[in-house]
Amino acid sequence: MTRSYAVIGAGPSGLAVMRALQKAGIEATGFEASHDVGGLWDITNPRSTMYASAHLISSRTTTEFAEFPMDSDVDYPGHRVLKRYFDDYADAFGLRDRFRFDTRVDRLERDGEGWILRATARDAEGVETAVQERYDGVVLANGTLAEPNVPAFAGAFSGELMHTSAYKDPSPLTGRRVLIIGAGNSGCDIAVDAVHHAASVEMSVRRGYYFVPRYLFGRPSDTLNQGRPLPARLKQAVDSRVLRAFTGDPVRFGFPKPDYRIYESHPIVNTLVLNHLGQGDLRIRADVECFDGSTVRFRDGTSGDYDLVLLATGYTLDYPFVDREHLNWTGASPRLFLNVFPPSFNGLFVCGMIEASGIGWQGRYEQAELIAAYLAAVEQDPARAARFRARVGARAWPDLTGGYRYLGLARMSYYVNKDAYRNAVRREKAELAAPVREAS
Repeated sequence: MTRSYAVIGAGPSGLAVMRALQKAGIEATGFEASHDVGGLWDITNPRSTMYASAHLISSRTTTEFAEFPMDSDVDYPGHRVLKRYFDDYADAFGLRDRFRFDTRVDRLERDGEGWILRATARDAEGVETAVQERYDGVVLANGTLAEPNVPAFAGAFSGELMHTSAYKDPSPLTGRRVLIIGAGNSGCDIAVDAVHHAASVEMSVRRGYYFVPRYLFGRPSDTLNQGRPLPARLKQAVDSRVLRAFTGDPVRFGFPKPDYRIYESHPIVNTLVLNHLGQGDLRIRADVECFDGSTVRFRDGTSGDYDLVLLATGYTLDYPFVDREHLNWTGASPRLFLNVFPPSFNGLFVCGMIEASGIGWQGRYEQAELIAAYLAAVEQDPARAARFRARVGARAWPDLTGGYRYLGLARMSYYVNKDAYRNAVRREKAELAAPVREAS
């Protein structure tokens, strides 16, 4: 290979990219701002949003890389096990040597047909050195869960305001009146932590949620129905009935009734929060109207006094080192072919910008394989690469929803159905590999 490539990030997506490029015989240089592999799963990473009680919300066998099963028989391992898994993965395939650690990418700038990468490297003594290098292509694999989404609220809160990204353990909650705003998976995990330490715990929510237990019929729930997927409406009807049988109706615990069907937003894989609501350890509140000193006023006319407000309001997609125009940014996220390729084929590629129930790291690895296949074609068979670009530009892009009508929220703007997505990626990889027939 004569072209040069960079990979930004050494978390699950960055490791997947580097492994796929390695298997395709493509050399690349990786850049990681932290000191080691693992991304957010490394709780010692300064940018990690991990907390001590965090575990997978998808089961081990549906999450792991297919070629490298986890050395664990735990169904839902915790972050320490997962950090060790990424260490083992990187060591098994010699990936660490391909990354420059403690090197933060600051800027990507267009340079003809390539990219100038500017970074800051930090040595063991903390001395920083500027880095500037040119690459023909750059893969952005720095994750989607690092930049906190901090909404604006009317008024001012006189207590402590914290985003879940800063939460590490329940010690700051001890003896305090806690309000958690939002009820995503992290918010519910932290609520379960909080009830054992805080003086009181309440959750403010604006919409209803579907709660999926980790186990159904004695098995991890996401391992059921792994064969041919059911049509969207049929699966929604069947699974809604199953959930009602196992978890009941969350409305009886104070949650609003969902204004959407199941799987049209990411479900909550935590039924312990329902147990604590049933035990009176936790209380549901309406959406916040405003802050007023230590008082929070809600849209239903009620109010409460709190010492700590914890924002479980998710994350904002962010690639801060490159201008948005280069990623065809549209609305809340880039609009890319298969969430990977800018339609301009400008030498930027994105791996990991997908959210989907059950897609796992193998789904990211299949993205990485497609990137590697395209880059190999660019080098070895430019006609195949040109045909791929022409096909992307000339036809309608595949429907990645699987028939589900996802909520029009910023965090759902890059959400896909795992079966529709993986099938589309596999089709494109097969078509990319097919020989180009010369015109007669």
